[in-house]
Amino acid sequence: MAASFTTAKLEATAPERFVRLRKPLGVTSFGINQMVLEPGQRMRIHRHEHQEEVFLVLAGRLTIAFEDGEQDFGPDELVRVAPEVRRQMLNPGPERVSFLALGGSGDHEPRDAEAFDAWDGEPRGVADVPMPDDLPATELRSA
Repeated sequence: MAASFTTAKLEATAPERFVRLRKPLGVTSFGINQMVLEPGQRMRIHRHEHQEEVFLVLAGRLTIAFEDGEQDFGPDELVRVAPEVRRQMLNPGPERVSFLALGGSGDHEPRDAEAFDAWDGEPRGVADVPMPDDLPATELRSA
């Protein structure tokens, strides 16, 4: 099989606060990093000119400080922060916090995908290929 995908493994005990994943994965259109904060650690206060960020908490409780207050997030929670908003990620708790930070700028490419009803099928529009029958009804979404 050709190398049509790449993989990376998250580090449960990352030696650094900031583990870059973009280059190991070969991602070119957005940034992706794993961040690990030990109890009492924090990242720098920052904002971006163009890049919005999405944070996904993997383990522990992440506190994000904004100019007007703080908000806590737990495992499996996502938060999107606009580029111009100053933010700081903190771990005031007793457990290690691990989270992914994804960032990008530019316009969203809506529905630029092609869909296939079988591995050997011809490409079709996403709306023209039904969701698999074995997908739970709660996960079905309209095209």
